[in-house]
Amino acid sequence: MNTWLIILIVVVLGFIFGNILLLKHSANFKFEKLKDKNPEDKNKTKEDP
Repeated sequence: MNTWLIILIVVVLGFIFGNILLLKHSANFKFEKLKDKNPEDKNKTKEDP
C-alpha cells in the first residue's frame, strides 16, 4: 500500500509540474498571426475597398 501512495504522489506532482511548465511556455506565444489566418477577415477586406 505504501508503494502505491508514493506512485500516486509522484504522478500528481508530475502532472502539476507539467501543467506549470506548459503555462510558462504558452505565455510566450503571440496570437497576432492567428488574426491573419482567419478567412472571415480576408472576406471583409476584399468586400470593402
